[in-house]
Amino acid sequence: MTALVRYRLTTLLLSQRYLAPLLLFTALVTVLTSNDTGPLTATHAASGLAMLLAATWLTTALAGLEDPTHRAVVTAATGGHRRLATGTVLAALVVCLPLTVLGLVLPLLVGTHDPTPVDLLLGAEAQLTCGCTGAAVGLLAARPVVRRQGYGLLLALVLLLVLTLGKGLPPVNLLLTRLSGHHRSAELVGSTGLLLALAAALLGAAAVVAHAVAVRRD
Repeated sequence: MTALVRYRLTTLLLSQRYLAPLLLFTALVTVLTSNDTGPLTATHAASGLAMLLAATWLTTALAGLEDPTHRAVVTAATGGHRRLATGTVLAALVVCLPLTVLGLVLPLLVGTHDPTPVDLLLGAEAQLTCGCTGAAVGLLAARPVVRRQGYGLLLALVLLLVLTLGKGLPPVNLLLTRLSGHHRSAELVGSTGLLLALAAALLGAAAVVAHAVAVRRD
């Protein structure tokens, strides 16, 4: 599995499809948190929203790296659709890790904050929650679930709008609402951990759907 994840990441790097979502993430975090002197919880909300968009884009790119013929070859070489789907999910999570670090450090460089370990823990939880949710959306909007890129983009936009604007809808809208409520970080760490678990479950469910569709179409 390690070799498969390394292959997926190497292919992504060589394709340079990571550049646009990386630039989007950096630009959003910088603009939304520049000269910020408010509570870090609101800053984490901005970084989480940027992570949601970037993770969706990156996962869509990872899942759609190969055309159908090349994908069939990779599937056979890696031992089946399940291993390929698992490798794609793990690669997406690996990509989200450096973005999480960037999302924690960049606001501290462009704003004025005095973070505590609890603040950083909450920020990591928030970004990973949005990262897992974005990866789930990316899997559902990419091949083999959606074969045409235009339809996949439309589906991703609809899902992202529902997740971010659906009032009280976990994990994303509920998370952003709580983070924007100017609570103390210590008050939100536990509930955000539960939302992270829910987001991980959504990612697992999306991987199951993607695997089932791939098996059926082959």
